Amino acid sequence: MAVRLPRPHRDDARIALAGLLGGLLLWGLGLGTRTAADPIVLWDGHRPLLLPLAVTAGCELLRRTRPGAALLVGTAAVVADTLTQGNLATVMMFTDLVYAAVLHGSPASARRVLWITGLLTVAGTLVPLAVWRVPEAVLIGVVTGIVAFAPATTGWIVRDHREAAESARLRAEQTALLAEMDRTQAVVAERARVARELHDMVANHLSAIAIHSTAALSIDEPGTSREALAVIRENSVAGLAEMRRMVGLLRDGSGDRGPAATPTLDGLGSLVDGARANGLDVTLDSGHGEVPAPVELAAYRIVQESPTNALKHASPGRVRVRIDERGTALRIRVSSPYAVRSAPRAPGSGAGLAGMRERAALLGGTFDAGPGDGLWTVRATLPLAGPRAGTGTGAADGADASTGIDSGTHTGTGTGARPEGDSA
Repeated sequence: MAVRLPRPHRDDARIALAGLLGGLLLWGLGLGTRTAADPIVLWDGHRPLLLPLAVTAGCELLRRTRPGAALLVGTAAVVADTLTQGNLATVMMFTDLVYAAVLHGSPASARRVLWITGLLTVAGTLVPLAVWRVPEAVLIGVVTGIVAFAPATTGWIVRDHREAAESARLRAEQTALLAEMDRTQAVVAERARVARELHDMVANHLSAIAIHSTAALSIDEPGTSREALAVIRENSVAGLAEMRRMVGLLRDGSGDRGPAATPTLDGLGSLVDGARANGLDVTLDSGHGEVPAPVELAAYRIVQESPTNALKHASPGRVRVRIDERGTALRIRVSSPYAVRSAPRAPGSGAGLAGMRERAALLGGTFDAGPGDGLWTVRATLPLAGPRAGTGTGAADGADASTGIDSGTHTGTGTGARPEGDSA
């Protein structure tokens, strides 16, 4: 089975060709590194040095693809070259083989080459000096260091710099990837936040408009129709104002204006008055102390959902809203008469419950809604100490308070818990 050698790199082929041609030029001029009278020259004449030259040039073709094997064969060739009159090109190509073995070889082989050439340099300095006891013996160690240890050290330095540059590049790519992931997550979170605010501010008005317009069309009484149209106009104007405020805040990136007023629990009275104006019997029982801004905003939005929910889906009866502070949590309970209806759900049903659940989860609280004892009850518990560690929730509702994408005190109705998970 034939052994297939890897295809050499173009630069390696150029180096091999240049070394071979340079060696042939020196050979043609009769320039060697030693004379025939040198005692270590065993093969006299110019022809014997051609073989080590050709073998070393062939090893240069493998300096990048097979650096270890190229160095072993090149070492044998340079040893053979020392037994001839020698060729400077062979020695120069050998130094390049040492350099390439450290630079392109595996980390383990690169360390071995560095240690071996270092030990050879020390041995080449101390052993001849101890045997011959003449200063000139140090030259053997100097030549060994120049031919072997210096190229190995250079290759190690270049390799170290390359690895450091590669590590820096990988870290930069990882940083860029993390930054892109953070940016994507921030965009998704902001879109969800804007969607919640848009629903909370506008959906209640649109729900009231749809309900009263249906009543105006179905009841042929001028007085009732006129009253319904008045409610429709009031909710239309309020909803349009909310939309204008929100669009203005989204478009204004100058930061010259301060944020709009954020809804507070003190505005629940006006919210209940608006629900009563739409024909609901709503009672509010609120008892709490000072509440953090994110918790206050979430509580307001959760309560805001409930009147319109009852207006659309509940049976006739009283809607009770209770807010109280127990321990380190703010508890919200909204109950309304429950009746299963076969009528189709309103468009967008389910969004209100999802928004309330998200707001409670962002603050590390709990939320549930469901029927029981003839009532549809919404229960929410919001910790007053802030969001749980690691949830990243404070930024979400905290951003609501800081950016001002809120409606202030609503005069219309909200959307909230409804039978079978409906939501405006």
